[in-house]
This record gives sequence, C-alpha cells and structure tokens, in this order.
Amino acid sequence: MITSVLVANRGEIACRVFRTCRDLGIRTVAVHSDADENALHARVADTSVRLPGAASAETYLRGDLIVKAALAAGADAVHPGYGFLSENADFARAVLDAGLVWIGPPPEAIEAMASKTRAKKLIGIAPLEEVTEDDLPVLVKAAAGGGGRGMRVVRELSELDGALEAARAEALSAFGDGEVFVEPYIQGGRHVEVQIMADAHGTVWALGTRDCSLQRRHQKVIEEAPAPGLSRELTDHLHLLAVRAAHATGYRGAGTVEFLVADGHAHFLEMNTRLQVEHPVTEAVFGIDLVALQIRIAEGGALDAEPPRARGHAIEARLYAEDPARDWAPQTGTLHRLSVPGVRLDTGYEDGDPIGVHYDPMLAKAVAHAPTRAEAIRKLAGALERAVVHGPVTNRDLLVRSLRHEEFTTGRRDTGFYGRHLPELTGPDPDPYAPLAAALADAHGRSRFGGWRNLPSQPQVKRYAMAGEEHEVRYRHTRAGLAADGVRVMQADARLVVLEVAGIRRKFEVTRYGDQVYVNATALAVLPRFPDPAAQHVPGSLLAPMPGTVVRVADGLAVGAAVRTGEPLLWLEAMKMEHKIAAPTSGTLTALHAAPGRQVEVGALLAVVEPSQKPSSSPSSSPS
Repeated sequence: MITSVLVANRGEIACRVFRTCRDLGIRTVAVHSDADENALHARVADTSVRLPGAASAETYLRGDLIVKAALAAGADAVHPGYGFLSENADFARAVLDAGLVWIGPPPEAIEAMASKTRAKKLIGIAPLEEVTEDDLPVLVKAAAGGGGRGMRVVRELSELDGALEAARAEALSAFGDGEVFVEPYIQGGRHVEVQIMADAHGTVWALGTRDCSLQRRHQKVIEEAPAPGLSRELTDHLHLLAVRAAHATGYRGAGTVEFLVADGHAHFLEMNTRLQVEHPVTEAVFGIDLVALQIRIAEGGALDAEPPRARGHAIEARLYAEDPARDWAPQTGTLHRLSVPGVRLDTGYEDGDPIGVHYDPMLAKAVAHAPTRAEAIRKLAGALERAVVHGPVTNRDLLVRSLRHEEFTTGRRDTGFYGRHLPELTGPDPDPYAPLAAALADAHGRSRFGGWRNLPSQPQVKRYAMAGEEHEVRYRHTRAGLAADGVRVMQADARLVVLEVAGIRRKFEVTRYGDQVYVNATALAVLPRFPDPAAQHVPGSLLAPMPGTVVRVADGLAVGAAVRTGEPLLWLEAMKMEHKIAAPTSGTLTALHAAPGRQVEVGALLAVVEPSQKPSSSPSSSPS
C-alpha cells in the first residue's frame, strides 16, 4: 500500500492530488522552486522539498532532483500531475529504478504516445515533410507536451521558418524537448476527447466524451462533458479508437485520446498519457475520483468490469490572470481575494498570494454540474458573475459572456470561436455608478461641515480610472448626509453603498486595497488630483505590457533602423508563453533598451520609435 506521495508538480494540480491523498490517509510531499517557496501547494503538503532556482528548466523539469527529493522525504510513490515531466518516459523509469511507485502509465506506453510524431506513425499517419502553398494553412506543433505551447498556425509560406523557430524555442523552454512537426490545419473543427482508465488486468474504461473547443492560443478555456451533439455512432467510434489505443500500448492508469471532429468525421490528434486539466468534468458526470483510481491502479488494484453510469452534464471554465482584450497578455500582482460561490473550485492560490511571471497564469478552475446542459451553463455563468476576484485583470468577464453566447448555448461552436467573437466578448461593460459608489464609500465618516460654517459644502471631486477611461465624480456633504445629483443616497459606509436610481435601489459592495478599488465586479484605480509629469513618455515609446524576460530581438534591429507599424521588434517570455512586441508606429528606432535575457517589469521602456513626419499640406490647398 502507498503511504506517502510526492507530487512532481505545482499549483492547482498539486493541491488537487494532495486533497485525494488526505482523503485516503496518504501523507503528502511537495516540491517547490524558489519562486514557489510560499505557494499554496508547498504550504498544504505535509512536507515540502526545495528545488533551487525559479525557471522550470532548473526546477520542475529536473527529474533527478525530484527523485532525490522523494527519497529524502521518505515518499514511496510519485504522482506527476500534468505538464512538466508527466509525459517523460525517462523520468518515469528513473522513479521506478529508484524503487518508487510511479502513479502513471508504463514508460513504454509514454514513449509510444507522448511524442505526437511517434503516435501518428504508430497509427499510420505521417506529418508533412515538404510544405507547399497547396498545403496551407498548416499547424506547427511541438512533438512533446501540450497546453498549446509550441504551436503556431501558418497561413503564408513565408511565415513557416519563423513559426518553426518560435515553436522550437517555446517547446524547448516548456518541455525540455524542441522537436516540432507540421500537419494540416483543419478549420471549423471541434476538439473532442475521450477519457480512459485502464488497469493491469485487461480492463479499459472509456469514460464518455469531453468537448474542449473553446480555446485561446490552442489552449483550452471552457470544457464540458459529455460533448454535445455527437451521434451515438460517432461516440461509439471514438470510444472504440480510444480503447484500441490503450490495448495497443499496454496502457495503465488515466489517459486521454484527443480528436478533431469535423463534418461528422473524427481526425486523431494525440494521446495524452496523463491526467488532463479538464478531468473534473468527467469526475462530476461519472461520480468518481480519477486520482483515487490512479492510486488504486498503481497499487495493483482492479477496476470494475464496467464503468459507472454517467449522470447529467458538467462544464469547467479556466480562470486566468490575463487580459483577453490585450492579446491575452498575462497579468501579475497580488490576488487579494478569490471566491466563486456554489461550484467546485480547484485552485493553487489563497487570498493574498502573489501571481508571478514564472509559470502558467491559470488561477483556478470553476466546475458546475447539473441535470442538463442548459442548467449547467446557467449555474456556472451565474457563479462566475457573482464571483469575487480582486487582484490582477482576469478573463472572468470573457468566461461569463462566452457561456451565454448563442453559439455556445446552442452547441454550434468550434475551435475558431474566439477568432470570430473576441472583440464582442471583451468590450468594456463597466457599471456607470461604480465611481460614485467608490467616492461615497471613501467619504464615509468625514466631517460634513467645516468649523462653524452652517452653509452647504462645495461639491467634492474624485477621479478614477475605469475600463481604460478617466471618470470624474462629484458629491456633497449635507445636513442629511452624502448627496449626489441624479441619485438618492440611501446608505453609504466604507464597505456598502446603496443608491436609488429611477426608483430602483442598487447595492454596491466596495473594497479598497491601496489605490485599487473594487465596486462589486468593477475594478477602479484612484487617480491623483494632478498627474505626475515624470510618468509621461515621449511619443512612440514602446513599454513592456507585462513583466517578463526578453528572449529575442528582431534580426538586425539597431538604433537608426526604419520600422513599420505592427512590425515585430522583440519577444517577451512571461508565464511560459512568448509574446510578440510590435512597433507602435512607423518611423525610426531612436532607442533600444531591450536585450536577450533582460528581465523587465510592466511599464518598462523597451524602445522608442520616432514617428515618421507626415507630409505637409500642399501650398495651394486652402480650407473649403
């Protein structure tokens, strides 16, 4: 029997595995990088072992250090979680060679399926060797790993070499393996997968289907089970292929076989030889604990002859610290508070935890289960809408709008959903009364009258930034209390403001963290009365949109070079993703402060492009 498990991972998945281990009476061991020294997964484990360094390549991708940590901490089993070394056959062998139990599939099965190139060849599909115009569009894809990293869509042949180089660099950084391949890019398809669970006694379960079509940068955002709208024949076919893949590789444990479904046909994508991020929706529908089953199988236990019966529908939404309106730019800062009522919440953070730059920006997964799909959608959208998320900008509003979009509610969406609808899903929708509520809460308790004067006070003015715009509000202290034009102030204290607008009373919960104010779900920043002149930048300044590391500068880029609007100048790596930084205007590069390897903070000056002179008007022209 397993008595102590080390989780070779971090964040949400480590916390989730620890939860099952505690339920089973199993001791837990965490590993943590220096950046994760005070992370939640390190705090909740019974024991935690330091991996010196911050970068993944120095820490969570160092299998040798993790095996040593397991032995030093007295663990007798290792669970890999997902990502990092979860699909690394050499790591699995090292765990087994050290006399530890590996809570995962055999190394041989990992080798057969973890590399997408080998997996495709195993089932008779070869990647494209020579790409021509007739093959476009194509998808450049990392052979190892997942999560959308190391993937690029290429629509022009001239972009292929750059996409290959970028994908190799990203894959090497994320997975320690820079192998990439090219395959046809199928547009308008749905991403559908089958969860399997196999034991060492010949039993393989096919646990329904999941639809993971809503993706950004090829990384899933919203997932659900079962996949809606599939015919019984197609579902049976997907189950058959998934079970066949498991038997062909002598598979044991949890795995996922992924397909792209288009025009009623299934195209094999890959087999993930690990637990998936979206596994909670399958757990909810089948009423099982997949991690507990993994541990049972690793101990040599057997599955029942038939899987449990599926009931109802489940949907999962990934809450990311990112700004969808700014090319999904990751965000950092302090997560002051996180609460999503009424649904399952899997997270690696607690209130007050910092969100750093080193790892994936996912904060949590919210999962709703209900008897029908429509009820599950309503339940999850409502929970996210009422959620309290105080801290960095997140994709919460995008998730709510996505869940309520007609294409999603009718089950007609595909992997191109965000490509078609992102602008309408990210447009600002601030509450116009939020700045007033913030000002009234701030004014609570202040003296209504000055000295001996018995005259109405002059209007007080407060300025806030909300949804990228400046808002100025005015209020007054009166004998009856605080007042403002156009509304009736029913209550105003530091935490709650009640306004009556056109006969309707509205409540505003106000929370302040320094100069950051949250009014219900609306975020505001307190602006000073007079702007700081030092904060101004010359026209054409290129500022870092996020903290990160400069990984590349465009070939030949130097001061004096002519650049065009939108031309890529450099690339930042933040939260395991590369982000292209383009010229803000056409002109001449007059300053370049970025160099590969340089760490930058948000707002740091990277470069300056002096705008081109606009042609002067013709001397003969005159106003009409």
